[in-house]
Amino acid sequence: MSGQSRLGTVSGTGAMHRIIAVAGLLALTSACTSVGQIGIMTKPGADPGALLTQATAYEQIGPANGEACRYFLLGVAPWGDSTATRAFEKALEPSGGDALINVTVSTSLYGFIPIYNVFSFTCTTVEGVAIRYK
Repeated sequence: MSGQSRLGTVSGTGAMHRIIAVAGLLALTSACTSVGQIGIMTKPGADPGALLTQATAYEQIGPANGEACRYFLLGVAPWGDSTATRAFEKALEPSGGDALINVTVSTSLYGFIPIYNVFSFTCTTVEGVAIRYK
């Protein structure tokens, strides 16, 4: 019986070490997200005012989403493009659509070892319904 209780204690200790390790790793990371909604996003060449006032006809292509990220190493070496414009372009690439309607834009910031800003990245995600003007 004493051998079984030792095994139970050893595995219980191992589980505790894993929990402490995971908690330690989580303490070295941070994240936040903000979300907003937009009625319509159109390509830069379009005139959204004219599209709305002239009641331009369109067809729905289907759901679309795109993500664009920018990375930072040591807080001073950035690369990538996390703009909503780039995420919008990526959302429309597969369908060849002209615009997105019922759009949700979310921006997230993730940091690893945030006190020292060793590595972090921010991503913008655009989701909506792709449309094509007739």
